[in-house]
Amino acid sequence: MKTRILLIASLFISVFGISNQASAQKSKTKTPKRVVFLIGDGMGLAQISGAMSGYQGQNAFERFTYIGLSKTKSADNYITDSGAGATVFSIGKKAKNGAIGVDSAGKASEGLFEKLKKANWGTGVVATSSITHATPASFYAHVPSRKMEEQIATFLLKGNCDLAIGGGQKFFDKRTLDARNVFEELKLLGFTIKTDSVFEPIEARKLVYTLAQNGMKTMEEGRGDFLLQATKLAQTNLLKYYGNYFLMVEGSQIDWGGHDNNYEYMKAELLDFNSVLNQVLDAAIKDGETLVIVTADHETGGLSLLENKENPSTFTPNYSSKGHSGIMVPVFAFGPGAENFTGIYENTEIFAKLIKLLNLNGND
Repeated sequence: MKTRILLIASLFISVFGISNQASAQKSKTKTPKRVVFLIGDGMGLAQISGAMSGYQGQNAFERFTYIGLSKTKSADNYITDSGAGATVFSIGKKAKNGAIGVDSAGKASEGLFEKLKKANWGTGVVATSSITHATPASFYAHVPSRKMEEQIATFLLKGNCDLAIGGGQKFFDKRTLDARNVFEELKLLGFTIKTDSVFEPIEARKLVYTLAQNGMKTMEEGRGDFLLQATKLAQTNLLKYYGNYFLMVEGSQIDWGGHDNNYEYMKAELLDFNSVLNQVLDAAIKDGETLVIVTADHETGGLSLLENKENPSTFTPNYSSKGHSGIMVPVFAFGPGAENFTGIYENTEIFAKLIKLLNLNGND
């Protein structure tokens, strides 16, 4: 009987992150001064389990002290898309598939970035997609359709996002909608604009940095450590110029590998994401004032890991779909307030928890 109780207690600890370290952290909880919110687009438990299986480096996911599960359905479909899936993080309301920063009625709702700017926080997005793609766009734009990337680009003129790094150059200066050069308009508002194919650090209070006409190269095509270096640059600039900041980092192409049912593509992207997580966690441990949250907007591909009868020590990846699935996705948290993200909840609760934790209720 005593053995059974010990086993149950051990299982509870491993699933919900309750440990001596976590308990000590909880007793010191305070309002975080910085938040790094990392989204592995399309990243479910199968993707993490598979990609990290046999990995010889440091598994960042095992470093988190608190873990929860998020329900991902959208306002009009049990299977969400990335627009609705990221909009809930930004405005805290369910949206219809394809929508960006608007509620289920199509009404623009004040987002997290807008609330943070009222509180004088710095804000930024980093992605391996275009910076106008569904997930990053959901944090600073309000449009009825994710396809409106040229309209999304103009929302950076509103000043609610201080830094954006990724692809998407053509939506700013090679527009089909109009003859505007949005880069030039951003310069007039004090933004530093950089377009290049090779990433290099640049110091700027406000920065839009595009490195591809649309999405970035894949890891297999030689993108290298762009996401890690861009995240490091974003954190450095936001810390220097604002002190308090909220940075959203997306491993965009984990999802694209899933859509292609290309396990090696997905795995390479997730391992790249893992390296970013380790860097962010290392910095958060040193400063003690940064909340790190890692989650997904949805799972992609219906991936399962099946028995490999030819080599029982490994597995055979199996996809059931070219689209998204409706299974819950993990939420990993570390740092001040991390204990608030355990349990099972609707994805809208992530926004609600952040608003409460960052004392943003008065910024309506």
